[in-house]
Amino acid sequence: MCQGFKYAGIASGLKKNGQKDLGLIYSEMPAKVAGVFTRNEVKAAPVILDMQRIVSGTCQAVIANSGNANCCTGEKGMQDAILMARWTAKELDLLEEQVLVASTGVIGEPLSVEKIQKALPDLVDVLEPDRISDFAEAIMTTDTVPKVVSKKGNLDGKAFTVTGVAKGAGMIRPDMATLLCFVMTDAACPSDMLQELLLKSIKRTLNRITVDGDTSTNDTALLIANGLSGAVINSEAQSRQFQPILDEVLMSLGKQLIKDAEGATKLVEIAVKGAESDADAHRVADTIAHSSLLKTALFGEDANWGRILAAAGRAGVPIDPGTIDVYFADVLMVKSGLGCGKRAEAQATQILKQPEYTLTIDLKAGAGKASVFTCDFSIDYVKINASYRS
Repeated sequence: MCQGFKYAGIASGLKKNGQKDLGLIYSEMPAKVAGVFTRNEVKAAPVILDMQRIVSGTCQAVIANSGNANCCTGEKGMQDAILMARWTAKELDLLEEQVLVASTGVIGEPLSVEKIQKALPDLVDVLEPDRISDFAEAIMTTDTVPKVVSKKGNLDGKAFTVTGVAKGAGMIRPDMATLLCFVMTDAACPSDMLQELLLKSIKRTLNRITVDGDTSTNDTALLIANGLSGAVINSEAQSRQFQPILDEVLMSLGKQLIKDAEGATKLVEIAVKGAESDADAHRVADTIAHSSLLKTALFGEDANWGRILAAAGRAGVPIDPGTIDVYFADVLMVKSGLGCGKRAEAQATQILKQPEYTLTIDLKAGAGKASVFTCDFSIDYVKINASYRS
């Protein structure tokens, strides 16, 4: 794990089931920070507060809760977010402005902030470098497993670590940030360069996953760098060395999130190639990945390739349906816009029974390519979201 970071997660009583619902990330020294937030016009109080505070480029702690989104809660909601930070700062002997806040859960319900105040001393008492799994559990909502990834790298002979933790199983459509995601590194980096690294990485990773096409009101992604490893990122060359490690951490988290999506049984990569540009390829892949008809076919293990072409045709990108090839893994299912017959369909159906596979769509119009990771829509997804508040 990263040097100089401690984590904690406990139950404060916000969740009805008594599970962990309050988490804390603490850096032993002030750290540089970058953030990317939801573009939903309806923003939760913690998002608004963090967007204001992150302008300073520094932070030392993040207090996060699940069980309540603290969104659409008016002026009291904003005051509650401020109080969460203030009480945390007091317990840690920090400046209030050095604490960022994140919340996730039901929208529109007042936050029982007094439960957080009461639990904070116990939360701080259990801070340890090896308790990131407790933090990961504390931010879960409909997730079934915690998501944590750690990768090591080297800059000019100095070893560093990048560790990420995330939550999210539903209400996920990439739109600048996705879900709650916190990435820590013990490398040093100026906040403006850190912001650029995070933006690039999210574009390549978290903005390439989708569950259901809904953009949350609370989406927050933070990248925190405390520099305690001695590794330094302050040049373009060093940035290029660090970026792949960050991308690997975020892509690994993203795939974990899709595998654990609400009711999901499949992790599917929609890979589009042969587009006129990468942007066109992404639009086609994104449209296919969000097709409810395709996602239900994936759940039913039905090789209904017509739904793929139909989705590609409404992506807003000029295509020639007579040139398109479609592969289910390595099985050619569609050649030049026409189905390859019953034998190919039988082979494709076997692919669809696997838990992970790739659907490749070749537009044969250029060199553009892009991928989006999606999941199937199951009966359980409907059940989970039909009774989310109960």
